[in-house]
Amino acid sequence: MRIVIAPDSFKGTLSAAAAAAAMAQGVRRVVPAADVAVFPMADGGEGTLEVLLAAQGGVRYEVDTWDPLGRPVRAAFGWLASGAGRTAVVELAAASGLVFLAEAERTPSAALAASTYGTGELIRAALDAGADEVVLTLGGSATTDGGFGLLTALGATARAAGGRPLSGRDARELGLVEHVDLAGLHPRFHHVVFRLASDVTHPLCGPDGAARVFGPQKGMDEAAIVRRDEELARWAERLSAAARTAGLGRAAEDVRAVPGLGAAGGAGLPLYLLAGAEFVAGARWLAEVTGLASAVHGADLVLTGEGRTDGQSRAGKVPAWVATLARAAGAPCWVISGALGPGHETLAELGVQRFVAATPAGASREDMARHAALWLADATAAALQDVLQGAG
Repeated sequence: MRIVIAPDSFKGTLSAAAAAAAMAQGVRRVVPAADVAVFPMADGGEGTLEVLLAAQGGVRYEVDTWDPLGRPVRAAFGWLASGAGRTAVVELAAASGLVFLAEAERTPSAALAASTYGTGELIRAALDAGADEVVLTLGGSATTDGGFGLLTALGATARAAGGRPLSGRDARELGLVEHVDLAGLHPRFHHVVFRLASDVTHPLCGPDGAARVFGPQKGMDEAAIVRRDEELARWAERLSAAARTAGLGRAAEDVRAVPGLGAAGGAGLPLYLLAGAEFVAGARWLAEVTGLASAVHGADLVLTGEGRTDGQSRAGKVPAWVATLARAAGAPCWVISGALGPGHETLAELGVQRFVAATPAGASREDMARHAALWLADATAAALQDVLQGAG
């Protein structure tokens, strides 16, 4: 048997590489001679850079920067080894991720304050190092600042009434912006190709926008959602005015309704508007870069999974994309996840033939952290044994 294994991380318990290794162990218990190909995956959030560097090679560069609430943090960007130019990959979650906020910190005030300034400093470091292309992966963010902090870190100056400059490090300043001065932008900003890796199709503003859809998971209440949606619309207008004055990018476009600009709280807005950044389908891009897109052809079985599979998994998550690839290649696909929630069965429409929950009912967080790899290996082995016995 040729079996391809391509899980996401099981957040809080297993990295994608550890999850893939556990699944592979389970497969080999049942079919020792199986040809097992392992492809740890990611969805653009935490761990994406590690997956890319492990798959392609490359170099990891660490930078002293700031987390979403302005606390010092050591984060990294990476160079991909292949390609004629110098491609830097910046994972937004590495500096501006929700992972930096403890549950108790996910309050309306913190959600409004969370800034992408740290991500902007990672991009600045990549530009300083001579990047020809920057891929910004949009996932796992704590922020909904429309790239306000990111742009400030890259040298632009947002000014309040009276010309007072704003720091960009506290996104509660967003509603104060009256004018954006682009004169100080990094000298290489307009000489670099920017790509935004995301599978989100939500716009920046409105009932399906960044604040309304993603704000609650970051700690926003109804008042914070309404406030931030209004601030994002105003910020887009101010930034568009600056772009028109400078004759830059997509100055004539109404960016408030562009599909995809709601990803990561609108973090890609300045790159899209001012530098002509293009979107790339995050999961598809990762599958191609890692080699998964080719590997599924000729497979007898494709295994994927994540910490919890539910109705949201269909919207650009790893299992959905892996299932789509497997179906296109004519290979059966199973999802073996830590837990299965409401709506997980909708992935059957994408070709998933079997769903397995690896975590025993009633397991504590401590048990999950301690036994997740063993449970995943056991669940994989049991599912494969059950099917093989049935076939026999």
